Amino acid sequence: MPSSRCPFRPLGRILALAAAAVLLAGCAAGVGISVPIVPGVSVGVGVGSGGRAHVGVGTGVGPVGVGVGVDQDGRVGAGAGVGASTGVGGGARVGAGVGVGTVIHDPTWPADTP
Repeated sequence: MPSSRCPFRPLGRILALAAAAVLLAGCAAGVGISVPIVPGVSVGVGVGSGGRAHVGVGTGVGPVGVGVGVDQDGRVGAGAGVGASTGVGGGARVGAGVGVGTVIHDPTWPADTP
């Protein structure tokens, strides 16, 4: 009997975190972990290669994921990515992907002053 669970749901969660990590790490490599909070949505934490800590929320469908996150300095970013993953046992998955993103709010940006 086929399972009613979508086989791509874990992949989407990983991709969402990967997209946020790429976004917040300034197009550098990073590592993180995510935890599903409701079906299709997960919260993740990670550290980019520059040592910046970040937290984000993301979702995905199939190989495509999207996410929003904030780094330790309060920069908020949004990103999207695509990738693949494979099971490594014990319900865990490891994946890789590529993504694009942008900073949508930067509190360290100089304020307009006369």
